[in-house]
Amino acid sequence: MYSATSFAQSKYTISGYVRDATNGEELIGATVYISELQDGTISNEYGFYSITLPKGNYQVEFHYMGYVSVKQRVTLNQNQSIIKELSPNALDLEEIIISGERDDKNVKSTEMGTMKLDPAEVRMIPVLFGEQDILKTIQLMPGIKSAGEGSSGFHVRGGGADQNLILLDEAPVYNASHLLGFFSVFNSDALKDVKIIKGGMPAEYGGRLSSVLDIKMKDGNSKGYDFSGGIGLISSRLTVEGPIVKDKSSFIVSGRRTYADVFLKLSSREELKNTQLYFYDLNVKANYKISDKDRIFVSGYLGRDKFGFNDVMGVDWGNITGTLRWNHIFSDKLFSNTSLIYSDYNYEINASFGDDKISILSGIQDFNFKEDLQYYLNSKNTIKFGLNAIYHTFIPGKVEVSSLDTLFKIEDDFALETAAYVSWESEITSRLKINAGIRFSDFAALGPGDVFTYNEESIVTDTTNFRKNEIIENYWGFEPRFSASFLLNEKSSIKASYNRNRQYLQLVSNATSGTPMDAWIPSSNIVKPGISNQVALGYFRNFNDNSFETSVEIYYKELQNQVDYKNGADLMFNPLIESQLVFGDGRAYGLELYIKKRSGKLTGWISYTLARTENQFDEISNGSWYPVKHDRTHDIAIVGMYQFNEKWNVSATWVYNTGDAVTFPSGKYMIDGRLVSYYTERNGYRMPDYHRLDIGVTYYRKKTATCESSWNASLYNAYGRENAYTINFRQSEDDPNVTEAVQMSLFRFIPSISYNFKF
Repeated sequence: MYSATSFAQSKYTISGYVRDATNGEELIGATVYISELQDGTISNEYGFYSITLPKGNYQVEFHYMGYVSVKQRVTLNQNQSIIKELSPNALDLEEIIISGERDDKNVKSTEMGTMKLDPAEVRMIPVLFGEQDILKTIQLMPGIKSAGEGSSGFHVRGGGADQNLILLDEAPVYNASHLLGFFSVFNSDALKDVKIIKGGMPAEYGGRLSSVLDIKMKDGNSKGYDFSGGIGLISSRLTVEGPIVKDKSSFIVSGRRTYADVFLKLSSREELKNTQLYFYDLNVKANYKISDKDRIFVSGYLGRDKFGFNDVMGVDWGNITGTLRWNHIFSDKLFSNTSLIYSDYNYEINASFGDDKISILSGIQDFNFKEDLQYYLNSKNTIKFGLNAIYHTFIPGKVEVSSLDTLFKIEDDFALETAAYVSWESEITSRLKINAGIRFSDFAALGPGDVFTYNEESIVTDTTNFRKNEIIENYWGFEPRFSASFLLNEKSSIKASYNRNRQYLQLVSNATSGTPMDAWIPSSNIVKPGISNQVALGYFRNFNDNSFETSVEIYYKELQNQVDYKNGADLMFNPLIESQLVFGDGRAYGLELYIKKRSGKLTGWISYTLARTENQFDEISNGSWYPVKHDRTHDIAIVGMYQFNEKWNVSATWVYNTGDAVTFPSGKYMIDGRLVSYYTERNGYRMPDYHRLDIGVTYYRKKTATCESSWNASLYNAYGRENAYTINFRQSEDDPNVTEAVQMSLFRFIPSISYNFKF
């Protein structure tokens, strides 16, 4: 064998892809290890890897959790390309795992506050109506809180729901909810990889203050055709994937639809027969390998919700996204991903009043260009750099009245958001790794449009008109990012991170949880961009040969230029919406505990968050700090899955959290004989504490070489807890001088059953 040090002046690169041998999908985060040097690398988000070594003879090992490892002897005297396909492990009850990551990545990587979810794991967790949901699952992680009962909206480390960057194949998704938030837009059958980043955000991500949820769709089976799907009580889904040209190109089409409206047509009441209540979504993707160095991907999403009551009133909303991506290998060390991205979110409200038909429209549309490059300097240093440009069109609202042939329209807003970044990941020593980067972002609000100036009473005092593409306001800034890990030993490490983020878009809502009619508004001469600074420190430790994963993280986040609404604000289709807003600062800090059992018959995790989130606005609560709506002191989630044998799996989830902060009346007084509630401090009261148990059972029918199927039954809120969704106040019917609180609860004992298949 050659000595590595003898050939220190001669170095060559091994590069290529790691793929699944059964379907040709690239494996994200696969390990490529050189045993002689005790060195290695991992494949990136496109399955590509590159490692530079001294000339010599080596044994290259390819590993991926849940797959059979492969070893290959290599005589390295020139650059080599090695594409390796790994086969999944056969089911072994003693080796069940719930993660596709490297088993000690949580300890040895520089990532902090980052978690990956396996879509296959998500399918085992009992959820509302049995509809498996990525967004509901991430709410069971520390530092991530649900926006409310049954809602797919979430808050990360004190941030608002709009402060989460949600990406589907790199396309931003502005409203990730179906049926007013009870379901998410993501069909698990179509997903390949899900990663949530809540701290230590890498420099390639930007535009939001709190987190990144990066979701990647499957590429499609390039080896053979697969059909899979499921039939449930309220929805069904079907996925078809296969090769266009075997081992060269593939496709996937995945659709889903609910059918509550079908059952309503069976009602004896005429108004219910004509009621619409359903959603549908469609995921499509195709790819083509032009050469060993070039590959094209095209993917898209279409989703729509429809709700209508007896032709009198209806709401229609949804997302459309499209991504055209080109992967190119410039050299063994330089990898490029170029993307053209389209995203559109809009809603329409229709109402009938006699012969009059009223239509209200609003939305946001993006055209996006991205260029990301990775340069593998050597086995210990990787550099990422790139740029991004997004052209935003904001449609605040327009109203059409059919009989009057009139149109009321708030002016559209336009903006150009650009960014450039560079980051460096390095193994300084065998114990110390760092990831340092900086992002520069710029936001230009563009004409045409009118810009208003307000006095202290929020009355317009001046109007300035801007021509098309004329810069109305421009904001820019640097966003440094840094994370580091120090390996205490092979089983434990300490990590620290700092990141600054800037957000130029704000979601304005005075609802308890997000609704389809919430309005996105850009930064302007009045609305300044939000800025966050977050520091975090963590201890990570694995036990029992990495089968147990534990972590403790603490964080502090300060938020600048936060947006809230005035008391009694009028936000709906208000052309002077900026006059209804107030601006201030925020802060969030907390402790997160996490323990996860990764293998064996019993798997699952326990998460606990102790946190505080507050805002400070001069116009609210006399300028004092006050808790935000989603401030919860304690948040606990326990998830367990037990595989009895090849046929039976049982799962359960128990959650508990402190009640949300809420504004209740502190008293009442009479005006002209009418009782009026008196409010003092914002969010000065608490909803009752929330807790719930969900249980599920899965029965797997005998698997054959060509077919597999299963039945899943679950019970949401198994002990029937009447958790408060809203609390309203009214005069007592028995004594008008007494005000009584009335609690409304949504769900008790929600059973579901579904049949899933694949062939």
